[in-house]
Order: sequence, then C-alpha cells, then structure tokens
Amino acid sequence: FIFVFNRLELKIVSFGDYQEPSNKRVRPLAKVSSLVNLISPSKNGAVRRFGQTIQSMSLLGETKSPGMSLKASSKTAGPTPTKRRNSTLWSETLDIHQKSTFSTKEIKRQEAIYELYRGEQDLIEDLQLARKAYHDPMLKLSIMTEEELAHIFGDLDAYIPLHEDLLMKLTKGTGPNGTVAQIGQIVIDWLPGLNAYKNYCSNQLAAKALLDQKKQDRRVQDFLQRCLESPFSRKLDLWSFLDIPRSRLVKYPLLLREILRHTPPDHPDVVSLEKAITIIQEILSEINLRKGESECKYYINKLEYLDEKQRDPLIDNCKALLCHGELRNKSGLRLHVFLFSELLVLTRQVTRNDRNCFQVYRQPIPVWDLAVEDVQDGEVRVGGSFRGAFTTGEKAKNVFRVSSMDPSHGQSHTLYVNDVYHKQQWLNCLRTALAQQQGPPPTLQQGEAIRAKLPSSTICKEDTDENCPPASGPTLRRQTLSKTRLDRKLQRCIKRKETGV
Repeated sequence: FIFVFNRLELKIVSFGDYQEPSNKRVRPLAKVSSLVNLISPSKNGAVRRFGQTIQSMSLLGETKSPGMSLKASSKTAGPTPTKRRNSTLWSETLDIHQKSTFSTKEIKRQEAIYELYRGEQDLIEDLQLARKAYHDPMLKLSIMTEEELAHIFGDLDAYIPLHEDLLMKLTKGTGPNGTVAQIGQIVIDWLPGLNAYKNYCSNQLAAKALLDQKKQDRRVQDFLQRCLESPFSRKLDLWSFLDIPRSRLVKYPLLLREILRHTPPDHPDVVSLEKAITIIQEILSEINLRKGESECKYYINKLEYLDEKQRDPLIDNCKALLCHGELRNKSGLRLHVFLFSELLVLTRQVTRNDRNCFQVYRQPIPVWDLAVEDVQDGEVRVGGSFRGAFTTGEKAKNVFRVSSMDPSHGQSHTLYVNDVYHKQQWLNCLRTALAQQQGPPPTLQQGEAIRAKLPSSTICKEDTDENCPPASGPTLRRQTLSKTRLDRKLQRCIKRKETGV
C-alpha cells in the first residue's frame, strides 16, 4: 500500500487500484476517504463536537489549508430539529421477565392508565411552556399589557398545580412492580378541581377574538412568528397551546372508559371508575352549558340593528347558540346566519370603528314560527332563485329553505352551503331547535279558532321580501304541518294573544 498525503487528507491506495490515468469518470478519492467527510452531519451535540474535533486535527503538525477552511465555512447549519414527544409505552419500560408476569388484559389496563399519566405530563409541559415562552416574555417586553395577557391566558398558575396534583397521586399509587392497582378513587378525589376550567372555557371565544385583534400589532405578530419557527413550539401556534386544556377535558371520559374496558368485572376498581365517568360527564355538561351561554351572549352583543323594530324581545331570552356560519342566499349575498335557542337571525358581517359586528338582515324569525324545507339537488336552477350565484346552466346543490309561518312576516330564505356535510349539519340543528320548542297543546275551542286563521301554506310576497323567488323561478313547496308542529304553533299564538305580543 502507498500512503499519500494530500492537503492533510490521508488516502490509502492499493497497488491494484493504482493505475494510469484514463478517460473513464472515477469518483474523486478525496470525497470518500477524507476522515471528515466519512462522518455524516448530525444534529446530536456529542457527535457534532466529535466531528469538529476531527476537523481541527492537524496531521504532521501542519495547519488546515485555506481550501478546507473555505469549504467548512461555506456549509450552512441545518434547521434546529422540532422537539418531539416521548411515545414510550408502559410495557416498554419493563424487562422480559417482568412483562411475562402480567396477563395480556392487565398489560392493556396498565397501558391505558399510563396513557392518562403521560397525558398529564404533556399537558403540564405545554402549560408551563405557554407561560414561560409566551406569557412572561410578552409581559416583560411590554408587547401586551398584564390585563390583556390575563384575558387571553387565563389563570395558568391555578391550572398547572391542578394537573401536577393528579400526577403526584398517580405516582404515589404506583406499586413496586410499576402498576397502579386502583385508580378510580384517585380520580374521584381529583375531579372536582376541574371546575376551575368553567371560567377558562367560557372565556375562550372572547380570548381568541382579543388574540386575533392583537395580532394586527406588528410587534405581536413578529414575536409569535419567531416562536412558531422555534423548535419548542412543535410547529404549533399560541392558540393551539391555549386550546390544549379544552381538548384534554373531553378526553378524560374516553380515557376512563378505556381503563374500565380492560378492567375485569370482579375488580374492585369497576364501581369507582363508573362513578368517576359519571362525575366527569356532569362537570363537562356544566362547562358546556356555561360556554354556550357565554358564546351566545358574545354574539348577541355583536348584533347591530338598522331598525329598532328588528330587536326582537326574545333575543334577551336566548341562552344557547345552536349553530352559526356563513351561507348564501339566492342573490349570492353572503349571510352569517345564527340559530339561537329562540330565534333564527340572518346577518351581514360588517366593520364599525375597527370593530367586527353583524348587521341584522330582515326580521329575526322565532323558532316556533320556523318552517324548514330540504331542497333536493337540481330542483333550483340558474336563472331562477339563484341568479348570479352559479355559472350559467349549473344546477344548484346543497340547498335548503327556511321560512316563517307567521303571515305578518312573510319571509322565505333559500340558502345554500358549500357541501352536503354542512348542509346536513344545518338541517340537524334546525330540526333539533324545532323539537325543543314544545309546549302543552291548546284547548279544543282555542285550537279550532286559531286553526281557521292559519295559512295552509307558506306565504311569500315579493313586495315584502327580496328573497322570495320571482314568478319565473321554482315555486315553494306546500308546507305540511304535522299535528305536533301545528299544536305548538297554536300554543304560541295563544300565548301571544294573552300577553299582547
């Protein structure tokens, strides 16, 4: 063998490989035999330092050549890797002998318990990160005020100890063999603390709106963008971290059911787990109720009326927002429709003094006066009630119609959505609202008197509502009222007559 030193790079060439130059392309030996190039780039600190040590070594006591220095400096450092979560399973923490002492069902049970444990660890880590990487720096740099941060982040100092408490209880309940014998009572004792999230979840809508508003500030936008590009964020934005507690809450019943599913029927933990599931469901129902009331109030405060006559007194009685979203009418006008527990309100989104609000479009329709019709695809065509909303010759799809059964309103709105899924969602919500508006049926004499005054079909007048299809368009289907719907209609009319409304 011949040892050749060329620019501090050690090359080993065998006599069999040492040949006269030829025209054949051969890979340069320097690229494969350099000790530096044999070490692939790595993000690991120890290996990277080892590579730097090799590069700094000087054979025969000579310094590095300018060519090597230029080559090394021309390499740009790769992006810092995104932080990843540890996904170790409980069974992977055991050795083969320990694992053989447990049944398959017990291993699955402990895996489910360990998933609950690891989830708490991750949640604590995310909440601490939200405080240390977002809240505290923005407060220190005066990017947001303390009041604004409190409104967006909530009481993090109360939520972190809450989950640390469960983690500590699970750790104490773990036996020498690494298993948790009974977890039901541990969870039962801990669950009442979740009531602290009532205010947090109720405030989420307003918090998200404030955060979006603050993002218009260049300093806030720049700070959040830098955090997003940092490895600790796992490519999640700030709101993703703030929404993690809510998503964690809805997972608790699923985790407890999974533990119960792998618990033997004669196990003493069965009764406690069933009780824990009942408790968490009650807590979540209360949180959802509070959240719904807060969301309902938030949007009601954003309604803007062109005429005070549009301000229906029922709006103050609304306690829940069943559904809302952007739809289009037959003219192609974008409408933001709100289905409250008591009213259907069609609005147009507008901006007033840098404040987003919803301008009420037409008169709100009480739910008990509402008629809903599922329009089949192709029944409404271009040139009829959807002129301008589609291209020429295209059939309308995903259409439904809402109208008022009160002849004084004379409203009918033909609306469409982008896909069949959202159409079905709207129809389900509308039918749910109608089913909730139930009352005792009127007396026979009252019913007959009012029944004679009710129209047999939906009234739609062009001179009172521009959403009414023109004469050349498709006509409305005859609205057939079931006995239950008719009884509810009669009862509402009686109440109106008695109260003078």
